[in-house]
Amino acid sequence: MLEQLHISNYALIESLSVDFSEGFSVITGETGAGKSILLGALGFVLGDRADTNVLYDKDTKCVVEASFSLNDDSLKPLFEENELDFETECIFRRELSPTKKTRAFINDTPVSLQTMKEIGSLLVDIHSQHDSLLLTDANFQLRLLDEIAQDQETLAFYKSKYSEFNACKRKLQELKDMAEKNAAENDFLKFQYEELEKAQLKEGEFAEIEQTLQVMENSEEIKNLLVGANALLENSETAILPQISDLSNSLSRLEQLLPATQGMSERIESLKIELKDIAYDLDRMEGDTQFDEEQLQTLQERLDLLNRLMMKHRISDFDELIRFKNELSEKVNAYENIDQEIAKAEKALRTSEKELKRLADSLHTLRQKASTDFENRVTDLVRQLAMPHAVFKIAVESTDTFNANGTDEIRFLFSANKGIAVNDIERVASGGELSRLMLSIKSVVSQYNYIPTLIFDEIDTGVSGEVAAKIGSIMQQMGHSLQLIAITHLPQVASKALHHFFIFKDNNGEKTKSNIKTLQAEERITEIAKMLSNDKITPEAIKAAEVLLN
Repeated sequence: MLEQLHISNYALIESLSVDFSEGFSVITGETGAGKSILLGALGFVLGDRADTNVLYDKDTKCVVEASFSLNDDSLKPLFEENELDFETECIFRRELSPTKKTRAFINDTPVSLQTMKEIGSLLVDIHSQHDSLLLTDANFQLRLLDEIAQDQETLAFYKSKYSEFNACKRKLQELKDMAEKNAAENDFLKFQYEELEKAQLKEGEFAEIEQTLQVMENSEEIKNLLVGANALLENSETAILPQISDLSNSLSRLEQLLPATQGMSERIESLKIELKDIAYDLDRMEGDTQFDEEQLQTLQERLDLLNRLMMKHRISDFDELIRFKNELSEKVNAYENIDQEIAKAEKALRTSEKELKRLADSLHTLRQKASTDFENRVTDLVRQLAMPHAVFKIAVESTDTFNANGTDEIRFLFSANKGIAVNDIERVASGGELSRLMLSIKSVVSQYNYIPTLIFDEIDTGVSGEVAAKIGSIMQQMGHSLQLIAITHLPQVASKALHHFFIFKDNNGEKTKSNIKTLQAEERITEIAKMLSNDKITPEAIKAAEVLLN
C-alpha cells in the first residue's frame, strides 16, 4: 500500500508531502491545478521515463520519494534476486539533477530503472484515460484472464517447459543443418584427421626428438669429453683414483700413529667409492654414445614431418597440434553419427512437445473455467452503468501453435446494445464504453488482490447522474479489497470516498505552485457543492452535497 508521497522541485510543485490511507480515496481540484503533475511524479518514482524539463527550480535537483507498506512476503524473492533489503516499510526514491542525470534507490540501495519499474509495477497500477485502449490488446486480455484463473504456478511451469521445447527444436535444426552441409567439408575434415592419425602423434615426442638429435649431432664431442673425463679418473698416469688409493693407505697408517687423524681414511674411502661410480657411469655412457647416421636421418625426418604438420595447420605448439587432431576426431565422429544424433533429438523433441501439450491443455481448461465466471460478473457490473443490455464475453480458442503463454488465443467480445451480436471490443466499443468496461473489469480483478494500489485518472470522464453514482459505488466497493485512489471531477464519485484530497494552485509567491491538502468534513461539503454548481456555492448545492455525503 502507498503510505506517503513526498515531492520536491517537480513541475509546479515546490515541495509537498501527502499521506495516504487504506480504502478508497479521491483527489479533486480545478483543471490545471496539478492533479496530473502528482501522477507524473508518482510515475517518475516508479521508474517511468523522466521529463528533464520538470525542474521547478532549474538550479536544484528534483527528489520524489514514495513509501510503501509491504504486508506479505510475496515480493521477498524479487528483492533478494536484486540484492535489496526486504522490509515492511519500503522507500522508493528518484532524483533528477540540474544536469539532467537521474538516480534511483530502493531502501537506500542504488538500482537500475528497469529494477525500479519491475518492482514498482507490482505495487501500483496507474490507469490513465487512454489506458482503456489496453482492453483491445490481446496480451493484456490474456494477463487479466490469467489473474482470474489463478494459474500462475501452471503458467510458470509451462514457460519453463516451453524454453526446453525451444532448446530441443534448436538442437534438432542445428543437427539437420550440419547434415545438409557440403559433403566436401566433411571429406576435407576427414582427410585432415586421417593425415594426423597416420602420423601417430605422441605426447612429448617432439621435445624428446629434439633432445636426442642434439645429443647425436654432438656425439663426437661428447665421446671425447667422456673419454677425457674417464682418463682423468683412472686411465692415465696422473689419474685421480690411483692417487686416492695411495692417499687412503697413507691415512690408514697415519691413524695408527696419530689418533687425531682418526676417521680420515674412511672419509677418503667414501670419496673413492663415489668416484669409482662416476667412472663406471662415464665408461658406460662412452659405450652408448655411438654415431648412427641412419638413426640420425630417421629422427630428422620425423622432426621435419612434425614441423610440416604444425606449419600446415598454422600451429606453433606440438601439444596444440594434438588437441587439434582430437577436435577433428570429434567433428568427424559427429558427422558419421549424425543420423543417430538426429533420431535422438527428434525423440527428445516429441517427448518435450507431449509434456508441453499437456500443460497447455491444463492452462486452457483453467482459463475456460475462469472465463465463464469472469464474463458474468463483468456483464453484471457494466449493465449497471447505463448499458442495461450490454454483454461481455471471452473467447478462449486453442490453436495448434505453442507460444510463451500456451496455445490459447484470447478475445474480449462486447455488445452494448440489445439484439446486437458480440464482436471484438475494438470494433464495437466507443471510448466511453471502453472506460466503463475497464472499470468493471478492474473491479472484478481487484477482488483477487492482483495489486496493492490502484489509481484511476479520470476513468469516469463523460458520465454523470445515476451512472456517476454507480461508478462511485463500484469504486467504494473496490476500496474494500485494495487501496484505490481516483482523480475525479464527479461529485457523485468524490462523495463515496473515505478520504478526500484537494489540489490547488498557490499564487501568493513570485511563482505559481501546486499544493495539496486533506479535506475535513465541512471542507468536503464545500468542495462537493462547488463541483455540483460549477464553483458557485449555493444553499441548494450545500444541501445536495450533504445528501451525497450522507
